[in-house]
Amino acid sequence: MIKAFLLTTAVTAALSSPAFSQETDENPFDGIYVGGSVGAAVQPNDGGNSSILFDRDLNGSFGDTVITSGSANAFSTGFCGGAATSSANENCTNDKDAVEYYSRIGADTHMGPVVIGVMGEFGRPEINDSVSAFSTTPASYTMTRKLDYTASIRGRIGFTPTPMRTTLFYATGGAMYGKVKSSFSTSNTANSFTLNGDKDAWGYSGGGGVEQKIGKNFSVGLEYIYSELKDDKGRVRVGAGTAPATNPFLLAGAGGTDFKRSDDKFRWHSMRLTAAFRF
Repeated sequence: MIKAFLLTTAVTAALSSPAFSQETDENPFDGIYVGGSVGAAVQPNDGGNSSILFDRDLNGSFGDTVITSGSANAFSTGFCGGAATSSANENCTNDKDAVEYYSRIGADTHMGPVVIGVMGEFGRPEINDSVSAFSTTPASYTMTRKLDYTASIRGRIGFTPTPMRTTLFYATGGAMYGKVKSSFSTSNTANSFTLNGDKDAWGYSGGGGVEQKIGKNFSVGLEYIYSELKDDKGRVRVGAGTAPATNPFLLAGAGGTDFKRSDDKFRWHSMRLTAAFRF
């Protein structure tokens, strides 16, 4: 949030500067533009809401309790919404905020003081999202996902106040695609673990912002965007490895156990500085 505050302060100061005064065009936001953005991506705190779900009999139904040979819950130690730093249920790292960067192309048209348009965007937030489980062995199991890239197409509608009409206040929203890359780590050295590959994820993004013209062709702005992708396909298959038949992951008789995350939404908030050149 500190990054978002600094970005907001910088743009607010810039937009209030006399250097942003210029001659008035009748339709200053008409036309095709290219540009980009850079900002801070902030994830909501998973806290105790994230966990790992288990499928002991490999029938595709998750929510089973993994039990020991003594019929005890093998994961009674618990879970945390972050990356494990030890084999015990403690010292999990929080999912960190990070920078993000995008390129964009779009087109707008005026309908009097109202501006409507469409924009395509491609880029990457440098965030990752982890969840960990802790068995009574003790051992830790961490599932992590991050984004190789995202692409979105959004519509926007805005308003240019009179008399200058060189400042655009707008709302925006549309569809988003993300390439999700998964990873897995564990302190368990007995079982074997097989992670599925990268996955496609679909969702949406939306928010609003302000854009200020600088001269005839250039504009800068500040934008808030909320993004959400549905990521429910990540799996880890636990096999026998060198573990005995009494291993909790093998006791159901299916030859292993599947893991998946309990949270199927990859979500983040963005505060961005934008810049565009309008043809």
